[in-house]
Formats: sequence, structure tokens, C-alpha cells
Amino acid sequence: MTRLSQRSVAFVLAGGRGSRLKELTDRRVKPAVYFGGKTRIIDFALSNALNSGIRKMAIATQYKAHSLIRHCQRGWNFFRAERNEFLDILPASQRVSEEMWYRGTADAVTQNIDIVDSYGIDYIVILAGDHIYKMDYEIMLRQHVESGADVTVGCLTVPREEATAFGVMAVDTESRITSFLEKPKDPPATPEDPTKALASMGIYVFSWKFLRDLLIRDAEDTNSSHDFGTDLIPEIVKNGKAVAHRFDDSCVRAEGGPSYWRDVGTIDAFWQANIDLTDFTPELDLWDTDWPIWTYSESVPPAKFIHDEKDRRGVAISSMVSGGCIISGTEVRNSLLFTQVHTNSYAVLDHTVVLPHVVVHRSARLRKCVIDRGVEIPRGMVVGEDPVEDAKFFRVTEKGTTLITREMVDKWLAAR
Repeated sequence: MTRLSQRSVAFVLAGGRGSRLKELTDRRVKPAVYFGGKTRIIDFALSNALNSGIRKMAIATQYKAHSLIRHCQRGWNFFRAERNEFLDILPASQRVSEEMWYRGTADAVTQNIDIVDSYGIDYIVILAGDHIYKMDYEIMLRQHVESGADVTVGCLTVPREEATAFGVMAVDTESRITSFLEKPKDPPATPEDPTKALASMGIYVFSWKFLRDLLIRDAEDTNSSHDFGTDLIPEIVKNGKAVAHRFDDSCVRAEGGPSYWRDVGTIDAFWQANIDLTDFTPELDLWDTDWPIWTYSESVPPAKFIHDEKDRRGVAISSMVSGGCIISGTEVRNSLLFTQVHTNSYAVLDHTVVLPHVVVHRSARLRKCVIDRGVEIPRGMVVGEDPVEDAKFFRVTEKGTTLITREMVDKWLAAR
């Protein structure tokens, strides 16, 4: 039997800035933000599609897309067109009107209808490009076809009190969606558990023929915001058949482990999800060779640790250290270092996430920080011990995480 994934395209929505990540998205769109030591956030949606058997992919980009496009060209260039497989980049390029960019998530697909038509597919899987999770989309596709749904919506099962931050589905005992509520104050419970609710993951499965007709009608509606969650899904719930797919049914997890899904859309959430990977047994299994997270792998030498003297020992404890790093006389604890990070003697990194190509000079002490790509930490800089002083130069969150960028370091140096 032909897998449904072979008759499908994964359409990834990757145009949103992700403004809650503050300066981390000043130069790059949220799906292009680094995660987990060597990957980018978008690699999770793309890897899920590839591992599910989908070898036709399209990525709609808009805000500051260069970093994302370059990453996909370098890391996802192994598809072979002669085998009818591909990864297409679809920037907002004023294809419909000289004044009109992508107006909403649905409009990003509408403006590329002719391109999707050329793919010759039966089903389309709409994905958000900015979440961390592992999921088999083939299982969701099968449910969609077997249920006869017009749309199948991927849903997280969350405590009701947390569901107020999501779009929430009310469903009957057959998982048919009876109402869709955006950030409700009193979220409806699931039929099987009054303490739980179903929150939308921003993952939708349609037959392409059905969605194509719906998009054309929506494009002509001057009152529509041309968004899946705001306009199209509520319309189908009201006048068609919308079915909920529970993430627990298709989540790829470690044996006996919990289902893992994270929106790393704030500095605190981004820091926490990265630091969680340094746990003895992390909930997110990046070492799983049966469901790998594919990415661009730079050609770099192995990590190196040098010096073995009192107070000047290159050591990393309960940490992840990527290739190309040189830990020279630095104490690294419960931290995650991306590619090509160089640290120097007498420095201390504690619960710190260090993005690629950072240099930490002698005697610097950094605690509970996120350091942006390419930052040079000056000699003797101390961050994370006095939040009031830190807030004069750096971004300090309410939970005490400090973001450090090049511009912030320049401001700190100017005050010296």
C-alpha cells in the first residue's frame, strides 16, 4: 500500500518574526534561530516530514529570511528532482500584487496555489516552522483519510488552566471539533478528562482539492484576515467536518518517555529548552537514530579541552559542547555550547546557552545567560550575579535570564 506521505506535500509557514524572542530575531526569523547545539528550530518540522516519508516540501518565508534560506540551501540540498522530491523556498515576492505581501497564514498558501498545483499531490500538511517536537505525520494523514474529515487539526492535550494561551478545540466523543475558541478564559474540557483541554498545534491536514477551493473563496472575502486559525478552521468547524488529532497518538518519544512539544518563543522558554538538554535523561531525545533531526553539519574539528591546573582547568560538567569548540582553562557547568565557541582561562560558564562563534575572554563569569552568535565577551565581564546592574546594559527577563548581543556588549564597554 502506498504511504499517504508519498502523495503529500509539507507546506511550512516560516515567515513570522517571533518578536517575543526580542533581539534574537533582530537578524533572523524565528524558525532560523539556533537550537540544541547544532540545529535550527525549523529543522524539527522538516525532519519530521522527511522521517514521515514526505519528500516534497515548501517553505513560505517573509521576515528577514536570508539566514533561513541559506541554512536550507546548505543543509537541505540532498533532494533529487529526478525522483520527484524537492524542497522549495517560496518567499513573499509580490506575485499577486505589487503592494501585497503574505497577509496571513492562509494567504501564504493562496499566493502559491499555482506552484502547489504543479506538485501533483493529493494532500497538504500545513506546518508551523517554529516549534520543537518529534511527530509522525503519516499517522495524522491516515486518521484524516479514514475519518473523512475536511480538515484534521493537530492538538496538544494540556491542563485546562494552561489552555487560555492557545486556540482551543471543543470535541465530541468521536474527536469531531464542535467549536474553536481563540485563547478562551474558560477552555472546554476533553470528553475523557475534565481537567484537560485540546490546544491547536498549528498543524493542519487537508486534501489539496478541498483546501484549494476554500482558499479561493477566502481570498475574495474582504472581511477575512486570511488566516487558518482565525478564519478557515472556524469556517470548517461551522459548515464542514473538522477532526482533532491528538499529538499523543503520533508523538515520537523515547521508550516510556513523555510526549515533548515546546514553543521556544520567549527568551526564558528558549533558555530552558536548551538547558533541559543537559539533563541526565532529557525529555527530548536528540540521540535517537531511528528519528534523527537532520540539519546542516559544518566541517569542524572535534571539541578540545586544555589546561589542567588549579582554577585553570578546561572542563565541562553536565553540559553539551559542539564541534569546533576550544575550552581553554574554563569551567563549564550545565551549559550548552554551539559550534566554534572559544573560551579562555579562568572564565566560568554556568547554566548558559552560547550560540555559534562566540569568544569568551579571560576571567569572565556568565550565569543563566543566552549569548547571541558572534559575540565577544570582554575580559573580566560578570553577568548573572547582579540583575539590577545587568539590566542597565543587557536584556534581563522577569525570570532572571540575561540575553547578551554584540550591541549590548558595545554599550557595556562604552560605559567603562
